Parts: sequence; C-alpha cells; structure tokens
Amino acid sequence: MKLLVVGSGGREHAIAKKLLESTNVEQVFVAPGNDGMRLDGLDLINIGISEHSKLIDFAKVNDIAWTFIGPDDALAAGIVDDFNAAGLKAFGPTKAAAELEWSKDFAKEIMVKYDVPTAAYGTFSDFEEAKAYIKERRSNRRQGRWACSWERCCRCGDS
Repeated sequence: MKLLVVGSGGREHAIAKKLLESTNVEQVFVAPGNDGMRLDGLDLINIGISEHSKLIDFAKVNDIAWTFIGPDDALAAGIVDDFNAAGLKAFGPTKAAAELEWSKDFAKEIMVKYDVPTAAYGTFSDFEEAKAYIKERRSNRRQGRWACSWERCCRCGDS
C-alpha cells in the first residue's frame, strides 16, 4: 500500500515515519515534506499544501490508498472535501469540521452553546470595546494570573 502525507512539520514527519514502519505499507510520500524526512526513507514530493488538484492528480497516478492531511491551513481550505469529491480517501476533518480548529471564535461559540468548560472570551471589531473588555477582565483576575492583551502578555494583580 502506498500512502501520502501532506505537510512538512514535525507532526507530519513523525506520522509518516510511523506509517512507513507498517508491514502493510510499501511507500510513504510526503508533500512537500522537509529534507530531514529523507533520512527516514520518506519520499518527498514537490507539491505545496495549497495545490489540491496537483496533490489529487499525484494520488491518482501513484495509486495512493489514502492521504493523511496534517496542516490546519490545508484542512481549513477544504483539502479533505476535495479529495473526497475526487473519490479518494483522505484522513482529516472536512472544511466544516476543521472550523473548530482554525476559527477560535467559532470554537468558543460552540463551547459556550454546549456548556463545555472554557475561559471567558470576547469577539470585537471595535478596538475601544476590546480594550474595555480586557481592562474589565484584568481587574477581575486574581493576583498572579496572566492575562493577554492586544499587544502583549502582562502579569496582573501585583502591578
């Protein structure tokens, strides 16, 4: 069986390396990968993560059994949906499901809606409203806690 891993980071490297250890796997391609992956016997393909149609063509021509998608950007762009539409198996969430990862605002809305414990948050398009929210939150923090602002992280409580 031949597999394709999309991405170039440490997560994709570790997954591709582990997949190659299986006796059922003949070859693992990584697109675009990184030079360190070659040391582990992985085959790099010079196709970028946003080039969905080229990745799909590669998978078809090379008889790829299934593709693992690593980068959040590719998932957010709907690469799994594109592979599925082409009749190919891809491991990763669809664009709609990936929104939980790439849209922090959407994720917070879902957590609040379904009572999933999460930190307080606010969404703003007005700078002054955001500043007031941070100031209010900062005054409510216990000593020694950390609060993030629009410019930096600052220690609250003892300043």
